[in-house]
Amino acid sequence: MAYDEALAERIAAVFFDEPEMTSKKMFGGIAFMVDGHMAVGVVGDDLLVRLSPDEAEQALKRKHVRQMDFTGRPMKGYVYVAAAGLRGKALEMWVRTARDFVATLPRKVPKRPRASE
Repeated sequence: MAYDEALAERIAAVFFDEPEMTSKKMFGGIAFMVDGHMAVGVVGDDLLVRLSPDEAEQALKRKHVRQMDFTGRPMKGYVYVAAAGLRGKALEMWVRTARDFVATLPRKVPKRPRASE
């Protein structure tokens, strides 16, 4: 499944001044990571957002937001936002909220490569 590259570019523009931000192809889309933690991603035309469990519960009450169920099981703290919910300043709000949440998580230490890698 291809992902919305224009949406990915809009996300990158929000993160442009964040040196700890990286992107990685995942889930058939692209994920934007902060200190090794996924903050947001693009899957198809949807924005995937990582939030605290309380923020995610509140987000599900909003229009255009649904539970992430990529594997068929809902994942706590992750929601999808449909393209219609990303107009104007909404995208920036979602990205910054996700970034602020992952900033509270302990920094991930990169795994050492295996001897066979």
